[in-house]
Amino acid sequence: MRNGIIRFGALYVFNIAVLLIIGLLLPTVAVGWNALWAAVILTLGALFIKPALRSLFRRATAKSAADRTRAGEKTVQYVLVYLVELIVWALTVWLSGVSIAGFFWGYVLPPLLLLLGWVIYDRIDDSLHRKAGEVYDRVTGGRRSTSETAAPPAPTQTTPEARREAEDGLTPEQRRMLDEL
Repeated sequence: MRNGIIRFGALYVFNIAVLLIIGLLLPTVAVGWNALWAAVILTLGALFIKPALRSLFRRATAKSAADRTRAGEKTVQYVLVYLVELIVWALTVWLSGVSIAGFFWGYVLPPLLLLLGWVIYDRIDDSLHRKAGEVYDRVTGGRRSTSETAAPPAPTQTTPEARREAEDGLTPEQRRMLDEL
């Protein structure tokens, strides 16, 4: 759950920034305070709808490996990602208060800017997750659920303690307590 919250939070903040930049750069797109709700839609779209649509488009355009070239595959990949961005942007406009004027400036160009923003997000994703994880741990006091805490690895036969434990069946703590008697 921690990773899901961190991923949602980091992507949400980044989407707000991208939406505000789109609102500033494109005079025909009015975002304003609607960026908060639109970022929720974009984040949910990026986390759930985008992977589903991408796999659907890939399945629809699947060819044998012999028919593909590297340039052709990259072109198809970019076109598919743009189509997914276009669908997510259309859902964002439809479900939020973002208003647009004009087809090109309202529907064609913003998905390109979103695509550019998500390329940047992918580049800085790891550092954002690390920083968001630190903030999350600070807020929750460093508590984690039992499913997220990893148990220490069991000793292997290669360490001297593991060999001694295998010989007498005692753990190092039990051995220390026995020595103190």
